[in-house]
Amino acid sequence: MKQPHLKVVDQTPVATMYTIIFDGENLSEFEKFIQKFKDNAQYQRDYQIIIYAIKKMSENGILERYFRYEGKRGSGVCAIPVTTSKLRLYCLRLSDRIVILGNGGIKTTRTYQDDDLLNGYVIDLQEFEKIIKIGIKRGAITVSETTISGIEIEED
Repeated sequence: MKQPHLKVVDQTPVATMYTIIFDGENLSEFEKFIQKFKDNAQYQRDYQIIIYAIKKMSENGILERYFRYEGKRGSGVCAIPVTTSKLRLYCLRLSDRIVILGNGGIKTTRTYQDDDLLNGYVIDLQEFEKIIKIGIKRGAITVSETTISGIEIEED
């Protein structure tokens, strides 16, 4: 895994949304998702549902109702939207006030594990979650109400 950093996507009084950006890359994982689907006519409805959910989170908080859990039990890895959709955005929900938006794509298989691309996005988030948990245990990373400190955060 290339060295990951965080980048703030949006910060409101009730929620902070981060995304991952890897060393040597110009776009964050969430920006890559947007680039792939913002002008895709076939998946525009699904894309708009995801963007609407993100907007609602910035207003109401990172509430569980916006996500479907993916990955291993006990993991914070989840997907938007909760409604039936072919398009998925994978995220790491850390609390009711913090989320890390990842990348995503079109789910054409029964499970994300059956698709190498989608599985890769989930694995990236699972690995990042491990980094955060180890950092917290060692005291190097702190997750407060709406912020994460101890990890390099890219500025726009």
